[in-house]
Amino acid sequence: MFDLDLKGKRAVITGAAGGLGRAFAEGFAKAGAEVLVADINAGGCAETVALIEAAGGKAHAATVDVTDSESCLALARTADEVLGGVDILVNNAAIYAGLERRALEEIDEAVWDKVMAVNVKGVWQVSRALTPVMRAGGGGAIVNVSSATVFSGSPQWLHYVASKGAVIAMSRAMARELGDDNIRVNVLAPGFTLTEASLGLMEDATSYGVTRGALKRAAGAEDMVGGALYLASPLAGFVTGQTLIVDGGRQFN
Repeated sequence: MFDLDLKGKRAVITGAAGGLGRAFAEGFAKAGAEVLVADINAGGCAETVALIEAAGGKAHAATVDVTDSESCLALARTADEVLGGVDILVNNAAIYAGLERRALEEIDEAVWDKVMAVNVKGVWQVSRALTPVMRAGGGGAIVNVSSATVFSGSPQWLHYVASKGAVIAMSRAMARELGDDNIRVNVLAPGFTLTEASLGLMEDATSYGVTRGALKRAAGAEDMVGGALYLASPLAGFVTGQTLIVDGGRQFN
């Protein structure tokens, strides 16, 4: 009963061509799930699949543009055909790398719209496409990836913070709406994590915020995997509509 074994489970993970998404895909495969690695970056998807297979796991690749409804529906069809159904969806795809910190009045409108299209609309589009597949299989678990920055309100980061706050709000509404279908919806909110994207954002990435934490060390992508596994597993079978902050105790909410 109290088990993180995901053998027999089928998971779709978006934004899995690298960074946190790749870590999630590898972690879920290691726990026994068969994984569909989805991303707009086809080459990165192939690399993630190769890493999983080299470790003895089972994975497939699918290219998806989470802002496009037809692409998301195609992902749902692929998941149904390749996996035979979906038990777990991790909505991780997001714009983060390359975003510039700017005062709210200086954020370019086109950049704002792109962030919202991927980080907010993308979560809705993928969920809308895949929930019928999950419903047909008797239910499952959705883990939407937000960010702990929602709770600290990072300045000059309004577009990103707003988009990740919306993920939490949507997840609560989704949890209410999908509960009758035995689909749980929860949020993982990672703190600042050392990925390729984060290392490219600032020169002091490895020490950024470390002294504010109860655990005074930087976080790696592997530190986020356990929380996602928990929320997707039977261990969290009566948990829905919740947000799990994984940030080493930099803030308590």
